[in-house]
Amino acid sequence: MADMAIHVVTKDCTALSDADLDEMADLSGALGNGLEIGVLSKEREAWVLITLARRDERLVGFSFCTLERIGGTPSVLIGLAAIERGPDGDELLHSVICDQLRRAVLAFPDEDVLVGTRFSWPDGFDAYAHLEDVVPRPEHKASGEERAWGRRLAKRFGIDNGNYEDRVFIARGDGMATGVLDYRRHDEAPHEPAISAYFESIEPKRGDALVVFGWAMAEYLETFLP
Repeated sequence: MADMAIHVVTKDCTALSDADLDEMADLSGALGNGLEIGVLSKEREAWVLITLARRDERLVGFSFCTLERIGGTPSVLIGLAAIERGPDGDELLHSVICDQLRRAVLAFPDEDVLVGTRFSWPDGFDAYAHLEDVVPRPEHKASGEERAWGRRLAKRFGIDNGNYEDRVFIARGDGMATGVLDYRRHDEAPHEPAISAYFESIEPKRGDALVVFGWAMAEYLETFLP
């Protein structure tokens, strides 16, 4: 019987083979996000780590990321990512995120870690289900410092100041493929109206995205230690 468990590994992007890129391009094509080998090769050069998720040796998810300090704050930055659609998509998503957090606790022991990314659909908030103080979030007015974090992340993601609206945390695209977290719920369960409202003016095909961050607290990260 085939092993249907999800196997996740995070490794240096320098170890990403051409065969890996081919698999990633095939998955991206199946998802319809238009990411070809050329785009993925540039991402390989731009990021430090790649997380690959496989089921029965078949690639079902990937995520570029890096662990770094931004102004002294330990951070996990999640770049271009794609998760296969299906009934276990949420499990795939959290398997990928958890492996990145496992790397984070080893790199930043006993510290709270900021986790930042971009996505163009409300379902992306599922990646933050176990994190604290997510920004933006309903019924919360972002502080000046939180808006400053949004600007820092936008800059780190290579977004020009003129294309980033810091009061609403939206990065406007230019029609080119962008490095967003591409995840969609299988059951298309509705989101609360306040979450959906963030995306009313976002055009995924144009490359628009919401810049989001939250905190993985040290106590939570300790659960990933062996």
